Amino acid sequence: MLSALGRRWTPANALFALLTLAGGLAFAYPFWAPATVDPNHVRPALFLFSGAVALIVLALLSEAQEGLTAHTVAMLGALVGLNTALRMVDNLVPLPGGFSPVFLLIALVGYVFGARLGFLMGTLTLLVSDPVSPGGLGPWTPYQMLAAGWVGLGAALLPKKAGVAGLAVYAAVWGWLFGALTNLYFWPYALGAPDISWQPGLGLVATLARYGRYYLITSLAWDTMRAVGNLVLLAALGPSLIKVLERFRRRARVAWEPA
Repeated sequence: MLSALGRRWTPANALFALLTLAGGLAFAYPFWAPATVDPNHVRPALFLFSGAVALIVLALLSEAQEGLTAHTVAMLGALVGLNTALRMVDNLVPLPGGFSPVFLLIALVGYVFGARLGFLMGTLTLLVSDPVSPGGLGPWTPYQMLAAGWVGLGAALLPKKAGVAGLAVYAAVWGWLFGALTNLYFWPYALGAPDISWQPGLGLVATLARYGRYYLITSLAWDTMRAVGNLVLLAALGPSLIKVLERFRRRARVAWEPA
């Protein structure tokens, strides 16, 4: 991750690393929660973490502004606005399952412009578009922001020789991963059958088995539509959009300058 963010250890890089670590711990909470935890106290704890993540994101954006050029800010703002419009269309036009066009640009920005811009593209897209989504803003928003940010960040780690085919497969895999990660936000207090519900103190293997059954029953079919949609969109539109984004990057000299 550090090599993707830059070798220089700047405050902005430190915030990226801190946010990723905190987010990873939060998503993994059901698997390391102490055996003595009261399930009734899980919801308030997750709410508090959501607020903490939101504050970290704001601090991250504030620090990161020092390393952004005017061209980069304009480009990022335009693409986030376009992705927000795509999510509005997604809400207005019934699409199959979890299919959504918003991951197309998130993956492409990370692939072309690098990890930090890819991460910001994902987090800002979900932050800006959540108010117009059916669920609106809520304590789930930071979790969605982190997962979408990781989509853009991870796209920058793909070797260029992977090409559009590799990027399309990567986006398809994230179609399932995004659902599996964001489900972990509410699974600890979701009501369900005993063999798929969360229970503290079961141990890592038993907890993973329960969540695996929960995911297969409740989310696999929905997320498969997202995975297929990501694959098709990247395969069909990826080559032309990559050329457009790379041309803009060369002409505008878009870069993240060291803070």
